[in-house]
Amino acid sequence: MKRWDGKSRGSVIGYKIFLFFIKTFGVRFAYLIVRFVTYYYFLFAEKNRKAIIDFYTEGLEFTKKKAVRLARKNFFIFGKTLIDRSAFLVGKGDIFTYTFQNEQYLLDMQNGSRGGILLSAHVGNWEIAGNLLKKRVSSTINVVMLDAEMEKIKEFLQNTTGGPQFNIIPIKDDLSHIIRINNALSNNELIAIGADRFIEGAKYAEFDFLGKKAKFPMGPFIIAAKFNAPVTFVFAVKETDTHYGLSATLPLDGKMKPEEVAKLYIAELEKKVRKHPEQWFNYYNYFQ
Repeated sequence: MKRWDGKSRGSVIGYKIFLFFIKTFGVRFAYLIVRFVTYYYFLFAEKNRKAIIDFYTEGLEFTKKKAVRLARKNFFIFGKTLIDRSAFLVGKGDIFTYTFQNEQYLLDMQNGSRGGILLSAHVGNWEIAGNLLKKRVSSTINVVMLDAEMEKIKEFLQNTTGGPQFNIIPIKDDLSHIIRINNALSNNELIAIGADRFIEGAKYAEFDFLGKKAKFPMGPFIIAAKFNAPVTFVFAVKETDTHYGLSATLPLDGKMKPEEVAKLYIAELEKKVRKHPEQWFNYYNYFQ
């Protein structure tokens, strides 16, 4: 797997099974099932397993033995985060708690008049933050993402659970997503974008990341620099089975070049990866 292809893995039958377990027996029982499922993937998803082990040995310079052990843990935690996300879709999210470092930054954004841009990454479960913040942050949260999930899965989730609990702005070739982002910010809404996954054909730039060269998509950083809205880097990491730790950085506010935003973002991303290496969920060859 040389590059991420923009598509989520999974099948309709897989979603049906886990939604049934979550609704009928609860989240912790689903965790028990996902332990065996993720061990299966760890054994047989060779490309994904190799990609994460290589990331640990090359980027974080772990020993091969430590990298393999951590990769197994990584697969299991990733499975748990998928369960957590599904739990909110079926009304079982009340068991989750969180603490939020620098929550006031987001509250200040919603109390302003320009909205805000939240750049995040696939470290932990950044998508769950929108569900956790609903009671505290009243501004609408719009998640900008590639519209590349399999249609059958999307249709099933929409019909079964009502879909995600936040707005989705799909990235389109016609750039219509830019208009929707501008409209959302004009309505004092928040825009959340994952800025760590590069796919072939997208505009990118190479930056130093963990001492290696890596390609990062420039789209999120161009958006962050283009619009007159404060920009913060947000993360949501799983600290226990039912508790998440959220964080936000001091918002950038003022004219900056996309490359400048990218370097600040990558510096923060490095801190999170070093602190929570078991929650790095990019399963492709990240370094050149």
